[in-house]
Amino acid sequence: MTSVDKSILALTLTGLGQRASFLLYALALFCLLGLTGCDSGPEIIKISGSKMGTTYHITVVADQPAPDDLAERIDAALDVVDLSMSTYKAESEISKFNALPIDTSQQISADFAHVLKVSETVWRQSNGAFDPTVGPLVDLWGFGPVPGDDVVPADDQIDRALASTGFQHMQLSEGRISKTSPVRLDLSAVAKGYAVDLVADLLEMLALPDYLVEVGGEMRLGGSNTQGKPWRIAVEQPSVIPQVQRIIELGDVAMATSGDYRNYFKVDGVRYSHTIDPRTGRPITHSLASVTVLAPTCAEADAWATALSVLGAEQGLAVAEQLNLPVYMLVNVESGFKAVSSSAFDPYLNDQ
Repeated sequence: MTSVDKSILALTLTGLGQRASFLLYALALFCLLGLTGCDSGPEIIKISGSKMGTTYHITVVADQPAPDDLAERIDAALDVVDLSMSTYKAESEISKFNALPIDTSQQISADFAHVLKVSETVWRQSNGAFDPTVGPLVDLWGFGPVPGDDVVPADDQIDRALASTGFQHMQLSEGRISKTSPVRLDLSAVAKGYAVDLVADLLEMLALPDYLVEVGGEMRLGGSNTQGKPWRIAVEQPSVIPQVQRIIELGDVAMATSGDYRNYFKVDGVRYSHTIDPRTGRPITHSLASVTVLAPTCAEADAWATALSVLGAEQGLAVAEQLNLPVYMLVNVESGFKAVSSSAFDPYLNDQ
């Protein structure tokens, strides 16, 4: 086997959809050691592409032959989410639900039901800071699919948009959903994470337990790299010139990062963030710049990253401590960024 140079896989995390425009880099650092004079050793498989309006990158360290159609199987797994939860596809389950009249039920797939259950759990545990029905408010503030004119909405406009939101108006029972108010869903803050989980579960089912799966910046890691060591992920500061803030070693865990940095507008010197608090209908005003969440599944990590971005450092850390969530935050201070983390994140703060 020919030698393979040591390399660094750089993954660009870009919050897409309603969480869009926060740029940070996650660098999956692993050594691909040169192997000479033998035919043994793991095969390094890299698969990438575009799906769900974003990109995906998968790295597999295979110590046994992978299926010839692995790329096609991965693409099919991603299609499950895209065809079910894309608001840009008229025939998707979510588009049909959004057009559904009040008090009329719709049968949904197990995948769609699972994502709704994750959403409901995070909605309840975050006291409404995470709400997939927040779309009308995001649109009102000009951060939706159609860019706005950097205008601050009037109070009565905000009140009307608030009346069209609220996950409490969702009804889910035995594979069917309905709504008691004309709400519409946007699962972009959890669907990418679920897509990561589907691909990771597929790899494990195929006896390929050593992998890094990244979709739109959210990722899940399994097993080890070619050295039998944990994957090394670098979280960068949310700045114009990216700098590595900390490297953490991960394995058998999912990770999602959300932040409030690039997508905003200013009026009369006041900064209005793209992150909208669904409870107030207004942009957040706290100083939390980014939050990284670790969880068993990427759907959970994805949803919690959004929820904690809304809650801010103080409230978010309190919730993380209560739920034993591993959370790492960067807070804006006069001197730059201050790192704070939950107790459950302590094992990942080993000296570099």
